[in-house]
Amino acid sequence: MPATQVALSHAEDLADFVAASPSSYHAAEEVARRLESVGFTRLNEADAWPTQSGGRFVVVRDGAAIGWVVPTDAAPTTPAQIFGAHTDSPGFKLKPKPTTGSRGWLQAGVEVYGGPLLNSWLDRELRLAGRLALADGRVVLADTGPLLRLPQLAVHLDRGVNNNGLALDKQNETQPVWGLGDPTEEDLLGELAASAGVDAADIRGFDAVVADSARGAVFGKDDAFFASGRLDDLASVHAGVMALAEASAGSAGGELRGIAVLAAFDHEELGSESRSGAAGPFLEDILARIYAGLGADATEQRRAFAASWHLSSDVGHSVHPNYAQKHDPAVQPLLGSGPILKINANQRYATDAIGAAAWARWCESAGIASQEFVSNNTVPCGSTIGPITATRLGIRTVDVGIPILSMHSARELAGVADLHALTRVAESFFAA
Repeated sequence: MPATQVALSHAEDLADFVAASPSSYHAAEEVARRLESVGFTRLNEADAWPTQSGGRFVVVRDGAAIGWVVPTDAAPTTPAQIFGAHTDSPGFKLKPKPTTGSRGWLQAGVEVYGGPLLNSWLDRELRLAGRLALADGRVVLADTGPLLRLPQLAVHLDRGVNNNGLALDKQNETQPVWGLGDPTEEDLLGELAASAGVDAADIRGFDAVVADSARGAVFGKDDAFFASGRLDDLASVHAGVMALAEASAGSAGGELRGIAVLAAFDHEELGSESRSGAAGPFLEDILARIYAGLGADATEQRRAFAASWHLSSDVGHSVHPNYAQKHDPAVQPLLGSGPILKINANQRYATDAIGAAAWARWCESAGIASQEFVSNNTVPCGSTIGPITATRLGIRTVDVGIPILSMHSARELAGVADLHALTRVAESFFAA
């Protein structure tokens, strides 16, 4: 369907968001920066927090961020409306002693992170970004901009590649080049340090990943398509930030359904088992402190949880025109036709009948058409943060998202209309 001007503006803002978020650490900081710009107060977990109703706050823990709005009329049993997403994406992470190379080339020693489509990273200008821990105790963000490339072997030297397919050795054939010279005399960490304005000799630890350097772009007939790196799952994080900012504008008047929360976790692509992942204590810690600030005892907090909702938002598969047999024959969501409700009989998604009905209400309230997604029985189904948080907190959870193509590619494909529609439903989810 043709993209509206509002949806196009939304996509352009998402392109800005992705450009500012080459790593999960950058994404968490960008979430905090955007929320602070509209009046949220950034809190430190080591400090005492406000203990009254009313307020807008955000906390960053490593590569994760949680923002929330407490209505002025909030009570100890006021439920939470949690919009969950994740900040990390499949790709490559820098190894210790990362400066490698041979035959006059400088290369980067990287380790595969999650489950990327390896071939999609070939022949792109790549950036290196992440955080540096310094000798004086500071932690700074670094982003080199375009620096690396994974050059594919020419067809003249691999005559069978188009017939036999491309198989990359994860150790020997995925080490990007970043310059010419002697690896014993050059230092890749020096490039990272220079981008952060610090001395490489002061680096005591680093977490750095490779990201596509190309900006997200709108294209196609009627501007229907949006292509970008890290749509899985920055498309959802961005929607949550936009919706929470909108929700906060009217919070003083009591227009919220409950305590509005955006939870953007790290490490989903690895299984979420970290202090900043959905399987860790981050969300539970924040909720415990929010309800303690409202004077809730343990029983009142559990009462609040029983009435709360978690909308777990992550991308799903659009039907692919060249591989329709990989999809369910009856349920085939199409990119550009609305957000998706994700369903799985084996609880790889947390959606149940009650959640499906609630999702329908939120979509109807926003005036948005929705689609369903279910996997082909012969194709294993992935999972999300949804079942993890539902198990950990006992809060009823619905798994949703937008349909895309090229999932886990260095550059994924979404529908411009879907991106804006997801934000609209998230606003409906937060609102009374």
